[in-house]
Amino acid sequence: MSHIPIYINGLGNISPQKTTDSNHFLEEPLSFESNRLKCIDPGYKEFIPAESIRRMSRIIKMGIAASKLCLNDAGCSPEIPPEGNTTPNAIITGTGLGCVEDTEKFLASMIKNNEEFLTPTAFIQSTHNTVAGQIALLLKCHSYNFTYVHRGISFETALIDAMTQVQLGEFSNALVGGSDELTDNAFAITSRLGYWKRKPIQTLNLLNDYQRGSIAGEGASFMFLDHHQNGHSYAKVSAVTTFLKPPSHMDISRRLHDFLSGQRLTAHDISLVLLGLNGDPRTDLVYHQLVKTDFQSAKLAYFKHLCGEYHTASAFATWLAAMILKTQSVPEVIRVNNNPIPSRLDHVLIYNHFQGNNHAFILLSRP
Repeated sequence: MSHIPIYINGLGNISPQKTTDSNHFLEEPLSFESNRLKCIDPGYKEFIPAESIRRMSRIIKMGIAASKLCLNDAGCSPEIPPEGNTTPNAIITGTGLGCVEDTEKFLASMIKNNEEFLTPTAFIQSTHNTVAGQIALLLKCHSYNFTYVHRGISFETALIDAMTQVQLGEFSNALVGGSDELTDNAFAITSRLGYWKRKPIQTLNLLNDYQRGSIAGEGASFMFLDHHQNGHSYAKVSAVTTFLKPPSHMDISRRLHDFLSGQRLTAHDISLVLLGLNGDPRTDLVYHQLVKTDFQSAKLAYFKHLCGEYHTASAFATWLAAMILKTQSVPEVIRVNNNPIPSRLDHVLIYNHFQGNNHAFILLSRP
C-alpha cells in the first residue's frame, strides 16, 4: 500500500454549540444547566427540499445538514461549482445507535396495532445506514456508500476505511462523518444504567462535578477527505488506530508508543493532547493515568463538556482538532492544564474511549 497523504479539506458540524459557521471557532461557548445536551437545529430548509423534511427524523436532517455544510466548505457542491466533480467519490459514515427516533416509532406502532397494519416508512428509515443513503440520494451520488456500527469506535472505523481506500487508489476523496441522536426514551433507559449524572450541572464545569456518570449528548460531524492539499486544507490525517478492552494502563501506554513511533514521533512531539474526559471519575481515571506516565509536560484539552458523551463524539473531537490546527489556536474553554501552548501547533493527538471498552487514537497534523 503506497503512502498517500490525506487532508481534511472541508468541515460540517451540527452540535450543541455554535459550530455551523467555520469562520467562527467557539467564540461564544454555550453552557447549560442540565445532564444532557441537545443539538442546535439550523434552518433545515436551507439544506433539504421542503417536501422531504416532514418525512425525516432529526438524525437524518442533522446528517444531511452537516454533510452539505461540509461539501460547501470544501467547494464540492452544486451551489459552489468546483474545479472537479460536484459529488464525493464515496460516502462513509459511522453511528453507534443509528436512527433511534424512527426505531421507537416503528416499535410503538407494532405494539399499538398488535403487529398489524404497519406503515413501512418508520421501519425503512430506522436502519443505521439511512443517513448515508439519504445524503447519497440528495447528492445523486451512486458511488461507494458504507455505514459502520461499531459502538464507540464507529466513526474511527469509517475514517480508517476511507483512508485505506484512498491509499489503495480506489478513490481520491470521501465524505466521512459520525452521527448519533438522543431521544427521551434512550436517555431514560441509559440513565437507569448509570451512564449520566443524576442531577443537572453547569456543563462547562463538567470536570468540577464528581457525581458518577457523564452528560448525554448528540451530534453530526462530517469532513471531506482528499489526497490533494489546497490552500483551504485544515489538517492532515496522519494515523488512526482502535483497540478493545486493554488489560492494563501499561498496555495503553505501549500502544501509544507504537502508534506514535509508526509516524516517527514521540510523546514530546505532540503539540496538544485532546482527551475524551467526560466527568465520570470511574472512566476518566484511564486518561489521568496516561497523562501521568506519558504527557506530564504536554498541553491538555478536552471536548465532551461542549458536545456531551455519545458513541461518535470523537467525530466532534476531530472537527475540533482540525479547527485548532487551521487557526493555530486553542480556545480557552477546552484547556485542562496550565502547561504552555507551543508557538506552532504541528500535531494534535485525540485519545477517546467509550465506557472503558472501545479505545481509539487519532493523530492530526499541520498540513
